[in-house]
Amino acid sequence: MRIFFLYFNVVILLLCSIRQGDALVRRYKFKLQDASYSRLCSNKTILTINGQFPGPTIYARKGDLVIVDVYNRANHNITIHWHGVKMPRYPWADGPEYVTQCPITPGTGFRQNVVLSDEEGTLWWHAHSEWSRATVYGALVILPKKTDQYPFPKPHAEVPILLGDWWKSDVQEVMEEFLLTGGDPNVSDAFLINGQPGDLYPCSRQDTFKLKVEYGKTYLVRLINAVMNNIMFFKIANHNITVVGSDASYTKPINSDYITISPGQTIDFLLHANQKPSHYYMASRVYASAGFYDNTTTTGIIEYVGNYNTPPTPLLPTFFQFNDTSASVNFTRQLRSLANKKYPVDVPLNVTNILFFTLSINTRSCPNDSCAGPNGDRFLASVNNVTLVLPKTDILQAYYNRISGIYETDFPDNPPFPYNYTQQFVPQLLWTPENGTDVNVLEYDSVVELVFQGTNTVSGVDHPMHLHGYSFYVVGSGLGNFNKSTDPLNYNLVDPPLMETIAVPINGWTAIRFRANNPGVWFMHCHFERHVSWGMGMTFIVKDGKGPNEKMLPPPPDMPKC
Repeated sequence: MRIFFLYFNVVILLLCSIRQGDALVRRYKFKLQDASYSRLCSNKTILTINGQFPGPTIYARKGDLVIVDVYNRANHNITIHWHGVKMPRYPWADGPEYVTQCPITPGTGFRQNVVLSDEEGTLWWHAHSEWSRATVYGALVILPKKTDQYPFPKPHAEVPILLGDWWKSDVQEVMEEFLLTGGDPNVSDAFLINGQPGDLYPCSRQDTFKLKVEYGKTYLVRLINAVMNNIMFFKIANHNITVVGSDASYTKPINSDYITISPGQTIDFLLHANQKPSHYYMASRVYASAGFYDNTTTTGIIEYVGNYNTPPTPLLPTFFQFNDTSASVNFTRQLRSLANKKYPVDVPLNVTNILFFTLSINTRSCPNDSCAGPNGDRFLASVNNVTLVLPKTDILQAYYNRISGIYETDFPDNPPFPYNYTQQFVPQLLWTPENGTDVNVLEYDSVVELVFQGTNTVSGVDHPMHLHGYSFYVVGSGLGNFNKSTDPLNYNLVDPPLMETIAVPINGWTAIRFRANNPGVWFMHCHFERHVSWGMGMTFIVKDGKGPNEKMLPPPPDMPKC
């Protein structure tokens, strides 16, 4: 079993030279260190922050600057990503390994300036090197400015809930094994709610997460999906909830009895404690449109305060079938921006760059059919038939310092050849991708419309796509092949949701728009960890503009070296 030692100090400071306003000044000191945890009748040592799993919640206010000192005392490399933070003009602290930085190697440190801008709501932070994020993650709560209020009645209390998963074995060994064999990784042994598996797993009843509520009061729940490889359904028995935000952006209220949430996504919802005082399960289980999955349910307990007869077993909510695509898609399609005077939308209308990216599971042959994928081949994944190969010098430093030979600037705007992307059986000759370390270059302030198209090569599956450095408007989606003549006629350009992670449905498409006004190097990838490990990712370079505030800021002096 690997033993890890990392230290992670966080300080929130007001730096007047960088930003002004009613900044909330807070100071945090975190230590990343190894700790022994008991789950599912077994003990193992995992990487934690201050001995806590999940890690502590960081609180800031809109527009603050968060200064993070990371000290690596582990025996392997580490990076930290601030998921959903745009980092305006400052990609140096974004965190993806070999894209915006070289890893923080054992015995070294790195000060990260986490620059908040217009984000307001719930985000999170996590490791962005190999599979370390399985245990290295925590919530990032961005409160309104002191002079502002929520666009909904003030809740009685606020509660972060993080969905995760647990392997009895060392997750690093899980990753190394499936990359070696070329097959699928072993599924996790349990899902977690705030680090606890819940009553339905062995040896877990005593430590099940419990949320005490008072009848008649309302609670703001900040739900984060930190699961490695699965979209999740989430429900609370006998209770409806009201969705009010996603990905640090407020939404029109949605009344629902369930939530579908992708890995990397956050959902803010109001829980109204309006049922008969008792104990009720909150529960989460997989939505899996294809492939292997963990067919178990994690639970926490809603406990009403007061005197009543406690039931021997809390009421458990009923779930959809694990592969109910309609339930997943229908929830996501309900999300809408507030689009009012205080929270206006700014959907780009005059598109200058139209991109069409296919998302595919692929295979490549192995000698003597010796791999564990289909037909003895190796699993891969691609965007526009390009499987990402990460360099050994990070792309950002190569771009900034004009180092040649690290990447090519020819990532295609469209797939290399058209075909029926979602036909039932895609010919096997279309399954093999090309390797590449390619970037797509965007002019400053260009308006990008990007259509993600899922394909049925090898097997179709959903793809939760995450773009670093930007939030984007989700203007349309559908099942089947995108029709460039008719589908844009139905785009929502009035109140589309503003997101930074969106699930592209199985054998379907999703259209997003954003204005490329944040210069730098920005990673885009599927947030299923197995897919990005197989190569489903690419990089945008957004060039500097002409104005002094339209150029990328210089690097800090302690950038990790390769």
